[in-house]
Amino acid sequence: MIQGRTIIVDLGKTHSKVSLWNERAALVDRRLRSNDVQQSPLGYRALDVTGIDAWLIESIEAFAKTGAIARIVTVGHGAAAALIRDGELYLDPIDYEDDVPAGERARYGALRDPFQATGSPRLPTGLNLGMQLYRIEQQTGEIPSDAQIVTWPQYWSWRFCGVAASEVSSLGCHTDLWRPEAQTFSQLALSEGWAERMAPLCRARDVLGPVTAEFAAATGLNPDCEVLCGLHDSNAALLAALGHPEIADGDATVLSTGTWFIAMRSLAAGADTEMPELKETRDCLVNVDVYGRPVPSARLMGGREFELIVGSDSFALIDGIAPEEFQRRLPALIAAHLPACPSYVRGVGPFPDAEGAWPDRPQDPVDQHVLTQLYLALMASASLVLIGSRDQLLVEGRFAEDPVFVRALASLRPGQKVYTSGAEHDVAYGAMRLVAPGLSATSSLTPVTPLDVDITEYAAHWHQCAERAQAAA
Repeated sequence: MIQGRTIIVDLGKTHSKVSLWNERAALVDRRLRSNDVQQSPLGYRALDVTGIDAWLIESIEAFAKTGAIARIVTVGHGAAAALIRDGELYLDPIDYEDDVPAGERARYGALRDPFQATGSPRLPTGLNLGMQLYRIEQQTGEIPSDAQIVTWPQYWSWRFCGVAASEVSSLGCHTDLWRPEAQTFSQLALSEGWAERMAPLCRARDVLGPVTAEFAAATGLNPDCEVLCGLHDSNAALLAALGHPEIADGDATVLSTGTWFIAMRSLAAGADTEMPELKETRDCLVNVDVYGRPVPSARLMGGREFELIVGSDSFALIDGIAPEEFQRRLPALIAAHLPACPSYVRGVGPFPDAEGAWPDRPQDPVDQHVLTQLYLALMASASLVLIGSRDQLLVEGRFAEDPVFVRALASLRPGQKVYTSGAEHDVAYGAMRLVAPGLSATSSLTPVTPLDVDITEYAAHWHQCAERAQAAA
């Protein structure tokens, strides 16, 4: 049993979620909101702080009416931060999808630490948090000495309790600001003066303090409700996955699938395993877990690629079709059609420079869906190869429910045990494991069997196509 009830605030890039959990770590209630795109007075695309804030007060007030709340834990997406000054938000946080002028990007690029030091690849738009801080200073001048930089989950912790903090899982997710092996700020963060403006480092599970009197009055929360420091959302998913005994202590990779496919490899506890040599140009990076340990990772924008290839309504088109029907169609489709060639989202993924093409696309939308899932499995496997993924592989998220995707991935990874999980709220459950580290997963893992059809030749042809497209770019 956990002492008291817990609110998990999960601020994703596309959606914000807030959920209430009881003393038995069971979900009681959950609310979701789509985030709006805002425009800062300075002209950049900004995160929807005002809209999220108003919605959170309303949602938390509803939860508080049902009884006392013991704590709030914040979770947030990466590559986002806020500046606070004199007890207020100083500037609107930049949305990482805001475009960056080429000249500004080139000047910033000359200041970055080498990839080998930070594990942060050079990413497009504002996906390196340092790029956002640099842009702010180009427009407003040097960040004031009395301003504090707080990463996204910790901004909301500050909003609730008034105590500013930083935390390594958010600092260590492709920000350019942290050196994972040295466990210290990057030379860039030091030389630009950003490190000294960072709020004090705390652990993700540290209690920063009780909610402020103002926030308690606005929401009806009991004044002794505690606020934890919080963590990065992908790390929360990793924490949830490590609650499964099958993968808790081994060399295991968690592949989260949604708009982004993020593969995070947790090295075996106590094993003498060297970090793989990651390739910056193939969207590999080093994340940092809540304990400060480096986590070799790779990414691709799988959900966005899926939408660009077959449209966001493809799942609706196949609703009601039995999984066996997809399997039945696959042999003929493989025999009759060449694979789609990456990439449909330029600048990210294992083939970031290749230009996506599918000249042999089938006409039937269900056939397109089936072969696109196979394409995503090939892309995901390519990313897993880059981080040396081995032993156990857990696939989570929206695409874990597609039998072609997961079974194709199992066919492409014969040396790994591939699992899916029935957990619906893995990020929130991972955050709950900050409160109760011994919390076991509530759902069991399901082993994935490979496809009945041999895709070896099809995969080899796809790899040749992908490598040629990458080399020609």
